[in-house]
Amino acid sequence: MNTSQASPVLWFTGLSGSGKTTTARCVEEMLRERGVRAELLDGDELRETICRGLGFSREDRLENIRRIAYVAKLLSRNGVTVLVSAITPYREMREYVRAHVPGYTEIYVRCPLDECEKRDVKGLYAKARRGEIAAFTGISDPYEEPTDADVVIDTRSGALASNAAAIVDLVAPPLRRGGVG
Repeated sequence: MNTSQASPVLWFTGLSGSGKTTTARCVEEMLRERGVRAELLDGDELRETICRGLGFSREDRLENIRRIAYVAKLLSRNGVTVLVSAITPYREMREYVRAHVPGYTEIYVRCPLDECEKRDVKGLYAKARRGEIAAFTGISDPYEEPTDADVVIDTRSGALASNAAAIVDLVAPPLRRGGVG
């Protein structure tokens, strides 16, 4: 964890369909119930706004993550606990965020590819397997599994509430000490 005076930045990384956003939303709700100012930055939503126009080349993906990291850093230094849900497929990206965003905590949302494919209501994995989507993470583009995540949760079990509670417990002590919230 990269800690400082900044509020926590909880960065959820994992394959599409692994449960990043679902888990992050649950954590956000639990934090707000404790009176913590929290904001979720969803990678899918940001691609339609501040990251519009970026493609899925390695360079564009890096730029996408740099922009998200910048917004997260701004919110964090202004007392907001930030939750980021973004695939962040390359180690280089996660290392960049760790180096540039105080308060960064990497949360690897682990889920096997076959389970992610079963959960895929949009049919993106099927399209990628048919070659209709190029550079799709996990199929035609790599997901470099984290080797130094601060937290690893496995979403196969469906233990959403307990996974979220464990994450909240991890960040709650720093929030109490710093009086942020």
